[in-house]
Amino acid sequence: MTDTTDFTTPDLSDAYPEAQVLRYQFQRFGLRQRFAGPISTVACFEDNSRVAEAVAEPGRGRVLLVDGRESLDRSLLGDNLARSAADQGWSGIVVMGAVRDVEIIDTLDIGVFSLGVIPCKTQKRGLGDRDVGVSLREVFVQPGWWLYADRNGVIVSPRQLDA
Repeated sequence: MTDTTDFTTPDLSDAYPEAQVLRYQFQRFGLRQRFAGPISTVACFEDNSRVAEAVAEPGRGRVLLVDGRESLDRSLLGDNLARSAADQGWSGIVVMGAVRDVEIIDTLDIGVFSLGVIPCKTQKRGLGDRDVGVSLREVFVQPGWWLYADRNGVIVSPRQLDA
């Protein structure tokens, strides 16, 4: 298996034009400058119940991709869930929505990308779906695909890419 920390997304994008770029301007948090791994998904809207379930399980180097439908009204990830993810061995988390407690997340051994930051906590109603395909603008992503993230952005691929 290739070292999944020795890459840049521009190099991967050049070498693998079939890899798809998530065309968002992400904010980056956590100690990891870059991360990669197989994708596990959560689809939810302003309710992080399924995110909490996911990060409580062994991550085994996976990346959690949270489709929060780009809502910036409620945080889908805070320091407690990010710490749980780091402790459970998740490589990183990409939140298509907002996060909070970023000053603490910045001290954790995990990579976190989000669309924004807000102090408001989420509603907990037990809603959302896990490990389903998600549509992020023009890119449809399936669980098990690979995600690569660094300061240049995020790309996804149906297969692992050689760095």
